[in-house]
Amino acid sequence: MSSPFIKELFVEHHRIRHQVPATAICQLVEGVLGLFFPVLADQRFESEKELEAYKNALQSEMVRVLTGMEPTLPIPAEEVVQKLSEELPGIYKLLLEDAEAIAAGDPAAQNVEEVIRTYPGFRAVAIYRVAHTLHKLKVPLLPRILSAYAQARTGIDIHPGAQIGSHFCIDHGTGVVIGETCVIGDYVKIYQGVTLGALNVNKTLANKKRHPTIEHHVVIYAGATILGGQTVIGAYSVIGGNVWLTESVPPYSRVYHKPEVIVRKPSFPTDSFDFVILN
Repeated sequence: MSSPFIKELFVEHHRIRHQVPATAICQLVEGVLGLFFPVLADQRFESEKELEAYKNALQSEMVRVLTGMEPTLPIPAEEVVQKLSEELPGIYKLLLEDAEAIAAGDPAAQNVEEVIRTYPGFRAVAIYRVAHTLHKLKVPLLPRILSAYAQARTGIDIHPGAQIGSHFCIDHGTGVVIGETCVIGDYVKIYQGVTLGALNVNKTLANKKRHPTIEHHVVIYAGATILGGQTVIGAYSVIGGNVWLTESVPPYSRVYHKPEVIVRKPSFPTDSFDFVILN
């Protein structure tokens, strides 16, 4: 006879089993990206009919997956999938613009196909754009599952509630954090280690704007931290590396952190690799 502890665990396992499996929704979003971009597809399509059949199969599978959590959905699963399908052309257009912005702004990028296939920043934004659509449809849990999946794959954490404009570029990207109520305009470029976060994590502020607004054509360099729901970075500003900002800056600002760097040069040549750090 099983113990009370095992019985308790079984009840929880049985409850979760009838909800959506995380792996299923992650596979579906990969299928959507494969629908958009041939270089990400697991199969090749010889005709429009085959591609249409693939799209319909994705929709059917998503309905099946969402049906398991239908009691928590604001509308029936089939309506959620239909509304998501209607948003796919817009998502695709935004992703093409994102890929083009990365390819145009990174000297190391050879072409858009390379960006789509290999750049973690593009992959994170692509998954975000699908998750954001589900978030707008008020689908619970799934958008956060997708953002966690993207973070695990890319090291980039974008909350699905964030509002991000077109031609968005994350270069390198590891350690980027973009909070739930962040608003980002068009043609914004962000480097690795950037945090767009909250000044206060008090639970009572859950429904308040806690994260900054980044206006159009802003560049934010590596390691910068920008905090606060009232903080606005004006258009065409450049935020330098390792800057810590909790106040707004006007358009066309140049904000930078200037550390003191001391270089000591030896007075005589040496072929030794040993060194001593002097105070």
